[in-house]
Amino acid sequence: MNYESGSLEGEHLAIEGPSHDARRRRRWIVIAAVIVAVAAAAYFFSRRGGAPEHTSPADQAPSVTVVVPGSAAVGRVINATGSLAAKRDMPIGVAGEGGMVTRVLVEPGQWVSAGQILATVDRSVQTQTSASLNAQIGVARSDLVLDQQELERAQQLVGRGFISQADVQRRIATRDAAAARLKVAQAAVAEQGARNRRLDIRAPEPGLILTRQVEPGQIISSASGTLFRMAKNGELEMQAQLAESDLVKTHVGDSATVTPVGETRSFAGRVWQVAPVIDPRTRQGIVRVQLSYDPALRPGGFASVALTSGMNSEPQLPQSAIMSDDRGNFVYIVGKDDKVVRRDVRLGTVTDRNVAIAEGLTGSERVVRSAGAFLNPGQKVAPVLAKSGG
Repeated sequence: MNYESGSLEGEHLAIEGPSHDARRRRRWIVIAAVIVAVAAAAYFFSRRGGAPEHTSPADQAPSVTVVVPGSAAVGRVINATGSLAAKRDMPIGVAGEGGMVTRVLVEPGQWVSAGQILATVDRSVQTQTSASLNAQIGVARSDLVLDQQELERAQQLVGRGFISQADVQRRIATRDAAAARLKVAQAAVAEQGARNRRLDIRAPEPGLILTRQVEPGQIISSASGTLFRMAKNGELEMQAQLAESDLVKTHVGDSATVTPVGETRSFAGRVWQVAPVIDPRTRQGIVRVQLSYDPALRPGGFASVALTSGMNSEPQLPQSAIMSDDRGNFVYIVGKDDKVVRRDVRLGTVTDRNVAIAEGLTGSERVVRSAGAFLNPGQKVAPVLAKSGG
């Protein structure tokens, strides 16, 4: 019995021996790994110059790209809206006594010359009057011829004593009265001719017919109002409404670019008149831009205009540098202590690439080019100057 018990105990020790050695080896491996990790951490912190809690605030400041805008010459552009019109809109109506319209000879959009007949009025009665007056001229002329002949005979007889000098004087007066009646008749015929010619509705100047408000068979008179409207010489303009503050910056001769509503094309023009008065209700004035004729420019239509006046030296920034809030437009600049400072600005000309700064910058500041939305006033940053063209 003791023999068997000793034999089993030996077998049990033989089985547990290898497992104990494996656990001891694993323990030494873990200890070695911990030692290596501690050594690596010590090396890392020695390279960083200390523990993380001792990192200087300057190393935590974010890097931001800044630009120094300088200044460049830019044209001041003023945008406005308004309507198209004829530069000289000429209404044409009845100049004479009127009557029934017999013919209308022009249509809107047609070019006419000075004095060209636009419409005619029936003149049957006036024609008979002219014939009667012409007949009176013939009568007056005949009387004058007869009185002149009697005067000449009387002058021949007065020397012989057949008639007195007083008879000669009476014949002279009769001759002069006949001459006066002839002149009166001629003047009456000329007057009637002028009246007849005024029955024709004529163009006062060369130009473009804009509207027609008369048809054949219509009875017209001096109370009929405007029958035609025309643009003198076909010259057009845009009447732009400008605020009082912009009006003082606009001058005669400034260039303009007009774009009618619905048109993809723009038309070049020049300011030819700046309103001398301001509307007290709207605080606006009218700037008139002269345009060359084009079928796309229709009087009465709506259009926008960009007026370029003068050249100013202004800083220019990329659009990414401009921010806005309820206080208006602003940029962030980096001061001498590398802290962010808010600067309110007023924008000038805006293009696809840049924005001119009309007020608020001198051009020598370091302006945050982008990422301004992630910064706060007073925050310290590490400014990086952008390369030219970047």
